[in-house]
Amino acid sequence: MFGREKIELKTPDEVRLMRRAGLVVADALDAVLAHAAPGVTTAELDAVAAEVIAATGATPSFLGYLDYPATICVSVNDEVVHGIPGPRVLAEGDVLSVDCGAVVEGWHGDAARTRVVGTADPADAELVATGEDALWAGIAALAGGERLGAVGEAVETVVELAATAGRNGGQPYGIVEEYVGHGIGRAMHQPPDVLNYRARDKGPRLRPGMCLAIEPMLVRGARYTRTLDDEWTVVTEDGSRAVHWEHTVALLPGGVWVLTARDGGADRLAALGVRVVPL
Repeated sequence: MFGREKIELKTPDEVRLMRRAGLVVADALDAVLAHAAPGVTTAELDAVAAEVIAATGATPSFLGYLDYPATICVSVNDEVVHGIPGPRVLAEGDVLSVDCGAVVEGWHGDAARTRVVGTADPADAELVATGEDALWAGIAALAGGERLGAVGEAVETVVELAATAGRNGGQPYGIVEEYVGHGIGRAMHQPPDVLNYRARDKGPRLRPGMCLAIEPMLVRGARYTRTLDDEWTVVTEDGSRAVHWEHTVALLPGGVWVLTARDGGADRLAALGVRVVPL
């Protein structure tokens, strides 16, 4: 532990256990998104994830967490995060965000992806792409940054450049501020908070052994949200569509390794001039 927030530093062996959890999450997300199609219910997607996680001998991070009732979070259209799977039937053109966590020998992995079900409206496709670009820019910032605030700086820069390039009609996407990334390890949520926007406080210094969940959430309209009566599902106040992207990342001597990406993030980070450091 170190610093004002008692950030947990992991040993190489502990990071390898987290990598195992991260690959379980990757398997579950692959299976869920392959199954997602018009006519499929969100409860069916939850069942797919539960089966994949159980088959590996891992356990879900989310099920029972603060009484959360499902294995994954499934958020659709104006739902930003924490959508509870149930009878909702997916339709052509829905924007689908799936968040998944798994535990292996007490260590957590956590990731989220967004895709459009069926044929995408071009504006939704741009939103999805910008969210993914923001995620990878934030991860790349960890590799070269000195303080954690570099992540938020990178995410907000991607949002600004998207508007300059004409995405979202030239208007900046909203960056949700109430929900941010976090440390991760023996618990799913640990210090520090990982902001997705610029802040005066540049945050703690980046050090090898830190493991962080980077997770930008972008919306096509204003950034403001509210929580539904189920006390979980977060939606945009203006009804605009949202995306949620997340990876668990380990800081290692000399660089980073993305624990929930099969290639450790090598492909996407290479395009940003960053080489990953294998475990």
